[in-house]
Amino acid sequence: MNRPIRIGVQLQPQHAPYSRLRDAVRRCEDIGVDVVFNWDHFFPLYGDPDGAHYECWTMLGAWAEQSTRIEIGALVSCNSYRNPELLADMARTVDNICAGRLILGIGSGWRKRDYDEYGYPFGTAGSRLDDLAAALPRIEARLGKLNPPPSRDVPILIGGGGERKTLRLVAEHADIWHSFSDRDSYPRKAEILTRHCADVGRDPAAIERAAEVTGDDLATMLGNAEGLTGLGITMLTLGVNGPEYDLSRAEALCRWRDRDRAGR
Repeated sequence: MNRPIRIGVQLQPQHAPYSRLRDAVRRCEDIGVDVVFNWDHFFPLYGDPDGAHYECWTMLGAWAEQSTRIEIGALVSCNSYRNPELLADMARTVDNICAGRLILGIGSGWRKRDYDEYGYPFGTAGSRLDDLAAALPRIEARLGKLNPPPSRDVPILIGGGGERKTLRLVAEHADIWHSFSDRDSYPRKAEILTRHCADVGRDPAAIERAAEVTGDDLATMLGNAEGLTGLGITMLTLGVNGPEYDLSRAEALCRWRDRDRAGR
């Protein structure tokens, strides 16, 4: 399956007033970003641990109303924080607001402080993955029952690279797999996913591949982008932090993507 290269930007909702986030979404549309993500945490992941921070899904509703072209979603929403049926209803509502531009990103969760301060049982990595396995069919079933329905079959993005449980869930449920892996670790993960797909009778080519592109300088970042796409990854994501939300690297990636498209 010949997929176009897409550029995703994760606007990290920390250390900034909301006006800066709103402006960054607008600028992402202006420079040609394909997908804008946030994340699903309750406190900053780095910098001042008690700094400014905003909730994920409330923000996605605002982005849905503000934007006109980009796809939006969480990279990723934590399964533990919301009842699966409720999460499906929230996703359908955001999907309807933005006329079919939502990606439902989801993972099993890992940030202990979020769990402790908001009163969720933390469990173990294994129990959280088991909870995600139980939730995904419920989410899919509820999406099929809601009135009005979603504007489209809402794509499910699963984040993670656990070889036994997470990649099995990717094979069973995901439209997009964000591997959180690099050029060295990705091939092994992809091969394991292929085996899981064979076990469940699914074509691995039906799953879009995504990964973060990094680099200490622009040339290194673009070289890593070339390497990742050479491995079959077609969605490249870039984390951008507040308060300034410097999009210069995202703009360079969009120009690189456009040159690639023009050369095909």
